[in-house]
Amino acid sequence: MGDQVTDAICYRDAYARSTRATVEAVHRADDGVLEVILDRTVFYPGGGGQPADNGWLQRADADGSPSWPVESAAKAGPAIVHRIAASVAERGSAAALQAGDAVVAEIDWPRRHLLMRTHTALHALCGVVWRDHGALVTGGNMEPGRGRMDFEFESMSGDLVSSIEARVNAELAAAHPIHVRVLPRDEAFAIPDLIRTKINLLPPGISEIRVIDIEGLDLQADGGTHVANTSEVGRIHVTGYESKGRINKRIRMEVVDA
Repeated sequence: MGDQVTDAICYRDAYARSTRATVEAVHRADDGVLEVILDRTVFYPGGGGQPADNGWLQRADADGSPSWPVESAAKAGPAIVHRIAASVAERGSAAALQAGDAVVAEIDWPRRHLLMRTHTALHALCGVVWRDHGALVTGGNMEPGRGRMDFEFESMSGDLVSSIEARVNAELAAAHPIHVRVLPRDEAFAIPDLIRTKINLLPPGISEIRVIDIEGLDLQADGGTHVANTSEVGRIHVTGYESKGRINKRIRMEVVDA
């Protein structure tokens, strides 16, 4: 779709819900989905286990103009592609979007905020497990309100999981501030234990590393969106645990209100 670059607001302000933007390019994909690139956006394009945002695009120059539901967003090099479902695009109105149009991009905020709470809860879980057990992360995933994380544990029991849950909830209630920083690669990798995953998933060529710092608990390289304080998460409830291999154990959790 060209050499467009999208200013991704979500990486520096996770609380931005909407923005005015200009359409840079429009393309119909083979599956009928309309792909729209904007010069700037609040949509998170997915990655690191966090799903992409959904939401809406609407013309910025007329009240009551039709809105087009964005089913997902994805990175395309330095650009972010907003995908409008084929069923909407086929109605014709979405196809009227063209380069140069002024629009408002708005995310589904309740869904995003729940993902932010969930992502921060998983980092708190990771921080407690690393601090108290020294176990590396071998995998993870999330959806709004629930997620799972795999750790290098040889054994796991109900008592251990209950203890981990209680310690994580104590840290969430402790109201740790959370900071986002972008560091030069060399400075970032000078931080002990910056990478808590079994496999380093950071591309070798990037010159800057984005890190999420839960003060006093967890400091990791991460590209997702987070709340500003652990107290905003609420509490976690461990919904299950299971063995995924000899030294690979999975903890499933959900986020509940405090």
